[in-house]
Amino acid sequence: MFKNLMPFALGIRAPMLDVLELVKTTGFEGMDLSLGEAKQLADEHSVAYVKSLFDEAGVKLGAWGMPVNWRAKDAEYQEHLAGLPESAKLAADLGCHQTITAVMGGDNHRPFKENWDFHVKRLRPAAEILNDYGHSLAVEFIGPEKSRQAFKYGFLYTMDATLALCAAIGTGNVGLCFDVWHNYTSHTTLDDVKKLSKEDVVYVHINDAPAGIEIADQNDLLRALPGETGIIPLVETLRFLDDIGYDGPVAPEPFSPKLKGLSAEESIRTTMETLDKVWKEAGLA
Repeated sequence: MFKNLMPFALGIRAPMLDVLELVKTTGFEGMDLSLGEAKQLADEHSVAYVKSLFDEAGVKLGAWGMPVNWRAKDAEYQEHLAGLPESAKLAADLGCHQTITAVMGGDNHRPFKENWDFHVKRLRPAAEILNDYGHSLAVEFIGPEKSRQAFKYGFLYTMDATLALCAAIGTGNVGLCFDVWHNYTSHTTLDDVKKLSKEDVVYVHINDAPAGIEIADQNDLLRALPGETGIIPLVETLRFLDDIGYDGPVAPEPFSPKLKGLSAEESIRTTMETLDKVWKEAGLA
């Protein structure tokens, strides 16, 4: 596993190359790829040039966001799908082989079974293209009850249900974006987590939960820094992931008010202090 920076999760909106400079000096080992900025740099220089920037900095690449609006109307979806091979090739050439999407915990138009079939129908072609270029697709579910209340029809919001969807897609390269926050807010226990295999986990998000709030009342965009409250068993979870041989990115996604108003460097350093602590307690340092 390696400590990976997901800039937007810390409120950072700086250009990718500026963030890369900060990663080199703050202890993070990797960072997510901004595919749009990478393409612009590759068009201006070359793919080899972009790759060299990360190689020379000694920074690994975490993941890239899958640029397919698979929830869109057919014409837009097909247009995005047609552009996916170009994106997948660029990411592969740069050495970034994880991409991410998310499923919502409900829908206002499709009942469960209809929505399930829609997800499989839309995600399978994208996963097949990704597979052709050596990519794994990380699927993130949304755990908090408050995030589901506005939907007319319920859908997936747990680890096990999302794994079932990954299996139904059936391409062999789809697994979890394993977010400890969404596991906690969907009432998934550490014992449940310990049923996972290395193949189930594509990407990892870590954070903590604010104290004094019942699980059902937790707000998705108000979390805590890793290890800040100790409500989510991060140390034990990280040890387990290490034990099963997970060797991919681990990215803090705290959405913490403590980072509000900080500079990009201050935000990264503050987050790294907390991440380092749980990393060492887990015996990973």
